[in-house]
Amino acid sequence: MKIIELIIDENDEYSGIDAISLVEYPAIEENWVALNENKREYKFKALDEDKKILIGALLVPNKMIYRKDGDEEYYIHFTKDTVKKASELYLMNGNANNATYEHIKEVEGVSLVESWIVEDKEKDKSALYDLNLPVGTWVGAVKVNNEKLWEMAKVEGSIRGFSIEGYFAERATDRPKEQIEEDLSSEIEAGLKLLEIKQSIVKAQL
Repeated sequence: MKIIELIIDENDEYSGIDAISLVEYPAIEENWVALNENKREYKFKALDEDKKILIGALLVPNKMIYRKDGDEEYYIHFTKDTVKKASELYLMNGNANNATYEHIKEVEGVSLVESWIVEDKEKDKSALYDLNLPVGTWVGAVKVNNEKLWEMAKVEGSIRGFSIEGYFAERATDRPKEQIEEDLSSEIEAGLKLLEIKQSIVKAQL
């Protein structure tokens, strides 16, 4: 299966990330934590009506992400350098208030209020929230002043994480074969677990 590295084209003014999307099933398979007034963490739940801040991974480096366009199946991934550059351009281009729901609907009242790159897994701020993210991950704290979206994250559980929207150039991967196979194995395992969850939900509904 084809492996594609997505990169930022320095000569393309549109290259980079335009918006953050709130989704039920994040492609990077990282959910967020909700931060309450006392800065305690709650996975999958949002408990503070005042802060309304969601913290999670926006982009994880070197993670194989499955994609399918029509009959074509392939994997994409980003290097640490691309993740860092994308995070910087996102803020430099004034996109902090750009947000969508499930990559379909533009939404108001969702803003990136804090952003950083994980440099040390043990000492990084993300470790306080038990996120266990790889070095090089772009982490974001997103303020949600949209009551409907906050309710969907807090109570319904129909919003679980972040996804990104943007334009990237492509190039053939130069990652070691062993690393690609290892990541593909993890991706397949995660996909099977997700399928089991969906099947259980369908059975429960029936």
